[in-house]
Amino acid sequence: MKLFAAALLAAAALASPALAEPQPKPRSVTATGEGSISAAPDLAIVSSGVVTSAPGAADALKANAEAMTKVFAAAKKAGIEDRDVATSGLSVQPQYDYGDGQRPRAPKLTGYEARNMVTIRVRQIDKAGGLVDALVAAGSNQIEGFSFEISDRDEKLDAARGEAVKDARRKAELYAAAAGAKLGQALSIEEAGDVGEPARPFAMRAKAMDAAPTPIAKGEQELTARVTVRWKLED
Repeated sequence: MKLFAAALLAAAALASPALAEPQPKPRSVTATGEGSISAAPDLAIVSSGVVTSAPGAADALKANAEAMTKVFAAAKKAGIEDRDVATSGLSVQPQYDYGDGQRPRAPKLTGYEARNMVTIRVRQIDKAGGLVDALVAAGSNQIEGFSFEISDRDEKLDAARGEAVKDARRKAELYAAAAGAKLGQALSIEEAGDVGEPARPFAMRAKAMDAAPTPIAKGEQELTARVTVRWKLED
């Protein structure tokens, strides 16, 4: 038995180096590609609302509710569906007078401020400027944001992704040819985290409605995809 055990140990010792040897990695080349698609937005997002002040919280909220009712009616008259209007913020907060700051004193309560904000999706994008004017004329004194969106953004990004892979392959083929090799199968594909560039909202100042609608320029948005692909190199 002792001789048998020793023989097993010797065989394991001879076999272990072979098992421990790492398998050679296939030769590969890595390239990063980028694809971009330009598209005109077809949705406008308006953030609008009313801010009111009164000595009491209930009075401030009541005045705000009356004004917001008119704002909702103006949006409906402009053809905005109920599903495209959503409350995004509602608050009632005390307002204090802290003095001129030269002499320390306790803050003095001066009244209350009520704020009600809504986010409106405009599907007829050419009417966005007129909607802003209608909201302000109805009583909205806050236009906190305005941005554009592309409804089929994911589909357009898929096209950009395809272009990004083609760009990566073009570069990889150049590298492979320069190294005297051919491009084999793709071993891995990784997409950058910052895919696309959605439009950022920008603020607008509420003003009285003029004779002409507020001009709005939608322009075009550029959707960009970036991928990093590793290919196997073949002789």
